[in-house]
Amino acid sequence: MSTNFFKDNEDLQYYFEKGVDWAKLVRLSEMNYQLPDGHRSLEEAKEFYEDILNMFGEFVAKEVAPVARDFDEKGVKLVDGEAVESEEWQKVFKQIAELGIHGMPVPRDFGGMNVPVLLFHFGSEMIARADVSAMTHMSFHAGIALAMLVYSFHEGSTTFDAQKLQITDSRFREYIEEIASGVAGGAMDITEPDAGSDMAMLKAKAYQDEDGTWRITGNKIFITSGHNKYHIVIARTEDDMSLGLKGLSLFVVKAYDDKPDGTRERYVDIVRIEDKLGHGGSATCALEFNNTKAELVGERGEGFKLMLLLMNNARVGVGFESLGLMESARRMAVDYAAERVSMEKTIDKHEMIASYIDDMEIEAAALRAMVMYAGYNEEYAQKLTMLARNAIKGGVTLPELGLETLEDVDAALTKHQWEARRLTPLLKYFGGECAVKHAQMSIQIHGGAGYTKDYGAEKLFRDAMVLPIYEGTSQIQALMAMKDNMVRVINKPQEFLGKIAHARWLSVAAKDADERRVARLRVQTLSAIQTMLQRTIASKFKDIRNLPITKWKDAFVQMDPKRDFSFAMMHAERFIQLLINSTVAELFLEQAQEHEERREILHRWLEKVEPHSRMLVDEIQNVGSYTFARLEREA
Repeated sequence: MSTNFFKDNEDLQYYFEKGVDWAKLVRLSEMNYQLPDGHRSLEEAKEFYEDILNMFGEFVAKEVAPVARDFDEKGVKLVDGEAVESEEWQKVFKQIAELGIHGMPVPRDFGGMNVPVLLFHFGSEMIARADVSAMTHMSFHAGIALAMLVYSFHEGSTTFDAQKLQITDSRFREYIEEIASGVAGGAMDITEPDAGSDMAMLKAKAYQDEDGTWRITGNKIFITSGHNKYHIVIARTEDDMSLGLKGLSLFVVKAYDDKPDGTRERYVDIVRIEDKLGHGGSATCALEFNNTKAELVGERGEGFKLMLLLMNNARVGVGFESLGLMESARRMAVDYAAERVSMEKTIDKHEMIASYIDDMEIEAAALRAMVMYAGYNEEYAQKLTMLARNAIKGGVTLPELGLETLEDVDAALTKHQWEARRLTPLLKYFGGECAVKHAQMSIQIHGGAGYTKDYGAEKLFRDAMVLPIYEGTSQIQALMAMKDNMVRVINKPQEFLGKIAHARWLSVAAKDADERRVARLRVQTLSAIQTMLQRTIASKFKDIRNLPITKWKDAFVQMDPKRDFSFAMMHAERFIQLLINSTVAELFLEQAQEHEERREILHRWLEKVEPHSRMLVDEIQNVGSYTFARLEREA
């Protein structure tokens, strides 16, 4: 058994050592290395980061992984209205608090370490490899603290000293410090009994009493770590349901107070702890709000908009969670296969099993490439908004980062936000689907033993099943990727024409043979977008094929994507897989061009996805006529 989940992972170490542009991210996080008590150079910061990762990797391997089965089997019980975890769970999280893990990405002046969020995600992968329920609970500490900071910046209730280049105060400072210390945690309350993915149907009511205090009444379900103290809650402030998402607002709610005499006064009741298929150690709660005091965040009616500010980062977190489980599934399968003898050799030497294991390894590497890239861009965008913008407003520029004016910040922000948004549905889809596939494959490699509880493979399968569901189902991710790409082409047709022409040119003219192969994947993906647009428009405007692409935008003015994108909606999952194939190839190519040792991983990915992409294109072009005919008959 491994003694350090960081040191035994070569691919994870690659990103720490070479694969992440730490120079830019750390300089921005440390505000040009001018922060009091901050690092004075990249080398100093990375030495500190490496110490943290080694410490945490050893802690997870030695203290968390050995008791993961206890988390699962003992679960969480509801006792006198409170969620009570196992002794093993309480011991581990007491140690996590003592190590300062909850405050890793929190600014130093709020009791944290001010390390990049991306580094915290490194730790998330490692603890998810031990137990995903522990990872999710850990994430609802630092994650909620940072959410409060982001929201207070958005509404202008955080103060920033531009001369000292530091955050000096925040509306939620007390809450953030309490969470960073490990004394309290948080939760995000969205889902209701009759409203999941369709947030427009949320009915929990927020209103102001006669004193002007906001209060919430209603129920929330499936709330991860819902027994924690601080909740970010989305609730309806407008009675008119026809307003849909515009009728929602966002609140911070304190769920309880601990009294000096040791008793607890609850303002949000835990109705039940969900009895789940997996994630046994994590408290997933049904909650009741009964005129509970709440603090409005931002403006009334901004609830959905504010939720979107954090949705990308939440989905990146699920990507790292999926990655940790995939690592565990593969390593468990490899260890078993290396010992199980069949037909006079260990089964890892059988070609079919060897192929399974190779697939598991390359798919984990592909997901890691996406989550690192998306996580980096998401964090950089957030810090441009919070730190760089305020520094420049105060007269302090950051020329080393190319940030001397607000226009520079806006240009960089647009780029990084789009890159994060572009990758997020891809990694969430791929991570959730691969986690389930790898867990099932691990059971299959174990054979009959995998169906028992002796080896732990069945636990991974139970834990994996929720990953394609929460934080937006796989199908929601596919639809989002499809819509984003189609709408972008409609709005910027000339840009699309340039992209497809450039990709076609590279596919035949690039000097690097690998670059030609990657470009061919890109051409297939762009051609699929073109096919979906042509079929979509042709279904409503029979003569649209005779129009140049630059006229498509006008043709779409009167179209309703929910109704008229039916062809693209049918093929959304095929399309997102095409996007994943080409996007990962592009990321691996960029790595290989900088670090030759990454060339092999690029070749392995191309060998896997080139025939798969050809098949997907063929299916998009030829599959679906019978389904459409049936739906038309039943309409």
